[in-house]
Amino acid sequence: MTDTVGFWKLAEEDPARTALLLADDVEVTYRELYEQSNQLVHGLRALGLSTGDGVATVLPNGVETLALYFAATQAGLHLTPINHHLVGPEIAYIVDDCEASVFVGHERFGDECARAADEFGLDADHRFAVGDVAGHRRFADLAAGQPGDRPDDRSAGAAMHYTSGTTGRPKGVRRPLSGADPDQVAAAGGFLFHLFGIPPHDDNVHLCGSPLYHTAVLAFAATSLHMGHPVVLMDKWTPEAMLEAIEAHRVTHSHMVPTQFHRLLALPEEVRDRYDVSSLRTMIHAAAPCPVEIKHRMLDWWGPVVYEYYAATEGGGTLVTPEQWLERPGTVGLPWPNSEIRVLDDGGADVPTGEVGTVYLKLPGRGDFEYFKDQGKTQENRREGFFTVGDAGYLDDDGYLFLCDRKSDMIISGGVNIYPAEIEAALLTHSSVGDAAVFGIPHDDWGEEIKAVIEAAPGTEPGDALVRDLMAHCRDRLAKFKLPKSVDFVEEMPRDPNGKLYKRKLRDPYWEGRDRAI
Repeated sequence: MTDTVGFWKLAEEDPARTALLLADDVEVTYRELYEQSNQLVHGLRALGLSTGDGVATVLPNGVETLALYFAATQAGLHLTPINHHLVGPEIAYIVDDCEASVFVGHERFGDECARAADEFGLDADHRFAVGDVAGHRRFADLAAGQPGDRPDDRSAGAAMHYTSGTTGRPKGVRRPLSGADPDQVAAAGGFLFHLFGIPPHDDNVHLCGSPLYHTAVLAFAATSLHMGHPVVLMDKWTPEAMLEAIEAHRVTHSHMVPTQFHRLLALPEEVRDRYDVSSLRTMIHAAAPCPVEIKHRMLDWWGPVVYEYYAATEGGGTLVTPEQWLERPGTVGLPWPNSEIRVLDDGGADVPTGEVGTVYLKLPGRGDFEYFKDQGKTQENRREGFFTVGDAGYLDDDGYLFLCDRKSDMIISGGVNIYPAEIEAALLTHSSVGDAAVFGIPHDDWGEEIKAVIEAAPGTEPGDALVRDLMAHCRDRLAKFKLPKSVDFVEEMPRDPNGKLYKRKLRDPYWEGRDRAI
């Protein structure tokens, strides 16, 4: 067993090692992924790309995304994976804003990719597609005839992700390229894995069930490959398919979001009991507040393997072990090494322990970032070497962080601050609730009142009887001023496959023609 850490060196020393496990028992070796990524470097350079240039993609989970990632990160390029649920003009905006020199789409999203490329006006020679997309060259052409050997003049590149755009257009989070040796960067890149106690090599297997266009999902999959762990790559996540994959491949670790926990727990008990999950060691979650009851149930089912961290595309963060969380249910933990957390009031002063304020995280040193081409927004979220993404929370006496909600989602009713996440957590403990969203809508006297939108669980009939049942359920768990004043039902909540809720799509129609304070 080699002690090497780093994708490229592992591929050279142990080329037959399994890198990816795909549907239909398809396996991709380190050597195969290595050669394709090297060919892509040569192909991109043949098109004229050089250090600092960008590649944008609209791809499903597959070999192509990871091959492009390992090409970009050894050729000094910025890779921008784009949410494949966006439509043509939204894609075109990001391709334009990130200044991509090459665009790679997929025939599954072909119509929107074609619209985006046409609107942006990208040169026909620089558009590629996996499959057939009008006006695009075949993706295979980018690597065709190119050598699979390690390229010369290698330097570290980076992924450049776009924020989800809570307000206004999404912004690219761009970090300066270091020019460092990619192998050295890869060897140092297991920082978070070391914090979670995940060793290199060993018999670890990573499950990637969420879209690779997300920051953490791509980072965890790529780091797993740098650490020598095979990656089980799911094209579409469903709760039972995940359990099947865990049992079949003896999965040890994954990166998840609370929505996936909720959907796993919604499976009938006999289905959950059907699968052997004893291989699990480190199931990591983040991205949204996790209701305390939901996490308790996951720990009861999977055992003390559920870890949590708090961070953002911009940086982070905190970490909490299962044991720490059970001592302080609801916490997202303590700052990880070389990180700090401050909770500030609107004037920039530290708030007392236990009081809610805006959470600020220490800027990540050499990993400093800018919102690309928006210095105003870059500076707006900073104070004394710290930055915020607008989350509200508080610190306890021992420095553990507790999150309340995104500040922009906070409801102010009659001058009282109300955090939707707390109400959503109460609703999600009801067996008839498949998903829940809570937000403020206009009220002439109180400013805002609480609206709940519910996706009923399968087999449940939405209607007045369910509303009465839900209100009774909430009255046992929430103060009167936190109770929803009205409930609407939707067939499906507007979430992306990684669990990100597009709350604006639900909230904005109620505020049409009105100004919101937050």
